[in-house]
Amino acid sequence: MANGTSRRVLLGELSAEFLGTMVLILFGCGVVAQVLGAGLGNHDSIAWAWGFGVTFGVYVAARISGAHLNPAVTVSLAFFKGFSWAKVLPYALAQTFGAFVAALLVRWNFTEALAKADPGHTIKTQIVFSTLPGNGSLPISEWGALRDQIIGTALLVMLIFAVTDLLNTPPGANLAPLIIGFIVVVIGMAFGADAGYAINPARDLGPRIASFITGYSHAWRDQYGNLYFWVPIVGPFIGGPLGALVYRLLITPFLREEVPGEQEPGRIPAPDAGPD
Repeated sequence: MANGTSRRVLLGELSAEFLGTMVLILFGCGVVAQVLGAGLGNHDSIAWAWGFGVTFGVYVAARISGAHLNPAVTVSLAFFKGFSWAKVLPYALAQTFGAFVAALLVRWNFTEALAKADPGHTIKTQIVFSTLPGNGSLPISEWGALRDQIIGTALLVMLIFAVTDLLNTPPGANLAPLIIGFIVVVIGMAFGADAGYAINPARDLGPRIASFITGYSHAWRDQYGNLYFWVPIVGPFIGGPLGALVYRLLITPFLREEVPGEQEPGRIPAPDAGPD
């Protein structure tokens, strides 16, 4: 019975990670498709839509799975917050599959607009789905993009650790998902030029696969013809734990030991229970 319950719990967590990541990518890839395919919007609308995509994805999944929505976050929580290593690969697969399905829906929904804007399905609209060094136009190398992904993901995870730490000053009234969305917005506005701020292996790999099987034959390469798909995978897996380590070394030891309640590994702060 216990094993059956455990399997059901894990299934629920994976379902939540799948759907939460799917919501994130529907808004994220959707806004880029609208900007590039229909000319509606600009860089700022892209940054805000990605941020709110994260917010709503977290609201969908947080109660059940903790709403990691990002394998780099999951790995960082396993390293530094006691999240079960046995769940890391299943979570990552669910996140990547959710991103893949969402990208397929975006690709289908914007079929006509993308075909008109880019009949050859080139790098011009490939960035609707996956990232490129310098967004396909600036003279950024793969190694420059890797550096950017390490820094960006380190910032993301460090700040997520800060706003979800009950020993620190986490947002009240269930506002943590909104603040996490703002984190993504500011990273996009400040660190979006060098590599498109993927900062999430599932966010890039899932849509990259979806675009490859729907006509973007060059999806694995960058504008220089070099294999690039590994950069937004490797960079976040380095940067995420690095950001968590910085927080653990420079902030955690100096926080007060008093905490209002126990915090399950990998979870965001629960809303205040209020008076009995």
